[in-house]
Amino acid sequence: MIDLKTAALAAFTSVSLCISSVAGAEVFKGETAGVGDPVHTMFVAFANQAGKENVTIQVNAGQTLTKSMLKGAKGEIAFFSSVPSLVNLMAGRKRMYEKIEDAPELAKNLRAILGFKAGAYHPVTLSGSGIESWDDIKGKTVFTGPPAGSASATSEALIKIITGYEAGKDYTAVRLSWGEGYAALADGKIDMMVRPAEVGSANIEQFGLSGEFRVLSIPDEARDSEAMKALFGRPGRGMAVFDGGLYKGQMTEGDITALGFFQFVGTHAGADEDVVYRATKAFWENIDDVQATAFFLRDVTKDTAFTAVNVPLHPGALRYYDEAGFDVPDAIRP
Repeated sequence: MIDLKTAALAAFTSVSLCISSVAGAEVFKGETAGVGDPVHTMFVAFANQAGKENVTIQVNAGQTLTKSMLKGAKGEIAFFSSVPSLVNLMAGRKRMYEKIEDAPELAKNLRAILGFKAGAYHPVTLSGSGIESWDDIKGKTVFTGPPAGSASATSEALIKIITGYEAGKDYTAVRLSWGEGYAALADGKIDMMVRPAEVGSANIEQFGLSGEFRVLSIPDEARDSEAMKALFGRPGRGMAVFDGGLYKGQMTEGDITALGFFQFVGTHAGADEDVVYRATKAFWENIDDVQATAFFLRDVTKDTAFTAVNVPLHPGALRYYDEAGFDVPDAIRP
């Protein structure tokens, strides 16, 4: 179902990055999500390929991306995993950025290298939970995401659009780290988990190894509503459809309609042009190696390079794309 190299990659991330370094070379700081997350898989693939052009990226995993993007905008780290929906929040000084006075100015420093389809939100519930449809969530306990990230708000918005239920009123929304969320569902401490994951995720598949589970599909009537279309239309969002039979032990038959999510690998306006150029070039010239890393990375192609990118490209990345003949949208040319 999913290439076993995904797990192996996570296990030797630090080793592979060290192999790519050269004595005396500058090491660039990079931040991404936790091991097992598709965002982490993509970022490590990018870092490993960059090393082939002597751009050594020290990956700090398990980070909250809202904070990583802020650190990147300040130039404190050189590379980071970026969430398109957070760009507007930073620029508008909203939600998690509302207390940061210079957030709008910092947002102007964000630059992109490449975008990709990361996966889909998986609303997962185990057999015996009493949840067989979205309406059954009422009165239940649902893990919606980490406390400081944007995923929890998105999950709760998704539930509200489909059911009308409000977190804290109609059901109990639990916010934990991603690892704690998985463990809580496996231990029966919560009734459902809404987890963004790559389609074909080994972390989701684990629930079918010793029992049965269900991934709830967005109903047709909710999918066609104006509110859902608006959610699909937000930066970094879209509709995803996949075969429920992809997962062993998964009980929803046929195709599953889900909220898809997209991300991009980012840097900052002050990053060295030649460094970003070499990292971008190495990634695309070794794209076969990237695509062999994980099932979902097969969709990373020349045609999807700018998926959901909503900040300007870094000049170094743009230089490579123009040389290589990529069709770069005018809207993201710096």
